[in-house]
Amino acid sequence: MPASQLHKRHGKRRVKVLDQELSAKLDSELRLEKETRDSENLPSTLQDFLDNSPYRLKDHPGQEEVALTRKFGDESIRITFSIADLTNLDQDEADRYGEDPALSDEEAAEAEETNVQSGGANTKGSINQGKTKGGNFAVAPEDSIAPSDRAAGSYEDPSSGEGEQEPSFPVRLNVLVEKPGKGTLQLEVMAQDGETVIENVYYFQKPELADAKTAELDWSRRNLYTGPPFGNLDVDLQVLLERYLNERGIDTALALWVPEYIDWKEQREYLTWLSNVKNFVDA
Repeated sequence: MPASQLHKRHGKRRVKVLDQELSAKLDSELRLEKETRDSENLPSTLQDFLDNSPYRLKDHPGQEEVALTRKFGDESIRITFSIADLTNLDQDEADRYGEDPALSDEEAAEAEETNVQSGGANTKGSINQGKTKGGNFAVAPEDSIAPSDRAAGSYEDPSSGEGEQEPSFPVRLNVLVEKPGKGTLQLEVMAQDGETVIENVYYFQKPELADAKTAELDWSRRNLYTGPPFGNLDVDLQVLLERYLNERGIDTALALWVPEYIDWKEQREYLTWLSNVKNFVDA
């Protein structure tokens, strides 16, 4: 057999072995992620918020952006946020907010061995810490917290001082308040740890400019005076604008819910991505 054909055959064999190894690793990651998820359904604490909120969720699988919409009198309110706020955290921020990357198989094995050697002195605050993508804990069945030990269907108010919560990552909310024939008010809001902080307030006479979807609209928007920096406003005016948001349901409950929902959605999208990549490699 000519040397060129022999080299080509060996090359194909190496590629096949590599593809099989990659597929096996993807399958391992998929199984690990599925084992750490109770179900594909929305957790009850997240669903309870939606059941008791005037906002309606619009979430399309495969897309980063999520929307909440509602009517408030003659106003149409739309809040958008993105899971990119979680996936774009740098390593220092990820460590700070408990969003560590998934452990490798070797690291997970070492962590498990460490837990065994520690004599099992884990409490409800330090459950077996085999972390997965997005910082969730792989909790062993015997270490699961009983439902009776949880505050079912509710969020703990960070200001109450009861318990110690890890800080949530900051989430950018884009709030659009539109009145028929009156234009749109756009508020850029940062939500974190149950608090909402307004960063900018803009007014647009043409609603389509508030959420510019084309380059032409974006260019038109750039030439408009839309308002001063929020921090330059009179303090009383700032407080009233914050109360304006609170009256429309952009409050502590929402600020607590959004980061939790982003974390859940990112996990779901990650599972789909793993499955899609594995199917592609196997095809």
